[in-house]
Amino acid sequence: MKKAEMKLYRLGTMEDKKAVLKALGVESGGIAIMAKKMELFYVCIKDLKTPAANILKQDALSIGADLAVPGGVITCERERYDCVLIGTKKHIEILSRKELAQPFGLKRLARELKHFLTARDYPLQIMGVINANDDSFYAGSRFVAEDAITQIKTMIDDGASMIDIGAVSSRPGAAMVGIDEELSRVRMICDAVKEEKLYQHALFSIDSTTPEVIRYALESGFGLINDITGARNPKVIELAIRYGAKLCIMHMQGTPQTMQENPQYEDVMVEVSDFFEARIAQCEAMGLPREHIILDVGIGFGKRLEHNLTLIKNMTHFKKFGCELLIAASRKSMIDKIVPTPAEARLPGTLAIHLKAVEGGASIVRCHDVAEHHQALSVWKAMQ
Repeated sequence: MKKAEMKLYRLGTMEDKKAVLKALGVESGGIAIMAKKMELFYVCIKDLKTPAANILKQDALSIGADLAVPGGVITCERERYDCVLIGTKKHIEILSRKELAQPFGLKRLARELKHFLTARDYPLQIMGVINANDDSFYAGSRFVAEDAITQIKTMIDDGASMIDIGAVSSRPGAAMVGIDEELSRVRMICDAVKEEKLYQHALFSIDSTTPEVIRYALESGFGLINDITGARNPKVIELAIRYGAKLCIMHMQGTPQTMQENPQYEDVMVEVSDFFEARIAQCEAMGLPREHIILDVGIGFGKRLEHNLTLIKNMTHFKKFGCELLIAASRKSMIDKIVPTPAEARLPGTLAIHLKAVEGGASIVRCHDVAEHHQALSVWKAMQ
């Protein structure tokens, strides 16, 4: 018999760390403790006061974490600095308590760190896209009348648990549409959803900013409002509350007619995060529960390629709000800016973006190609 020899290999990313430890045979009491040590956090801190940076650096080092700071912090050359906190989940947990006793804004930092620790995970869902108009940027998403109903049923069979119906294009420079025209485009679909009770098989979403259209859809069995203006109209929030519907709040700089005219951000992560914080606060103040709110960073809506990439790479930040996160980059032009490709050939790029966003915490994937996404996400989940 061959003598046993020690061997080792480096493990990849583990989604469910507790399951790995349990399978290894670790005692139950140690699983929760060790799992916290297996998750690494990188937290970017903007404009931290210099005394706070020095305190946090020492506190982090004292527990085995670290704070990456620019040269000059120790000698207080400037009043504020950007820093990156590096530590395990256990380290962040300790610092979220420890810094509550410190001055220079560290109490607020401690409270913010707690939000990252309490972020929850949601079940992964696919949202199919149906455009009841003839000018959406991707021709393959345009369906009217009976064809739309057939496509909805196909998407549900292919794995979609949510269906998003829209009648007004939001592509850059799209023409504005009147209330009567928008309603006429979706009326037949809404009626069919109600008459055939399709809402029993999927959650239907109305992609609209028009209260009259939204109301008609909600009365037809729809349960989600997808508002690209980020619920700036209080009437939209009121409708969500009245009908017990969910509300998707999307970030957009400008309007569909102006959004891609030289969009600028000092820091896109900070500005989108601040926007969500303000919108959630208003919704909750009006009576809409946070668990009924979905957040969409708005890929391609008033953003350059670098803004889109930053938001996708750092999607995990937005989990701190405790809301479901929606990613909607299906066949969008950001793919063309990386590898020149027409909309009809952007499925591979779409899958790459969506898988990265899901890895960061997105739980709703809005897409044109349901079957392909169902396969890709099923394989991705198996590898976690």
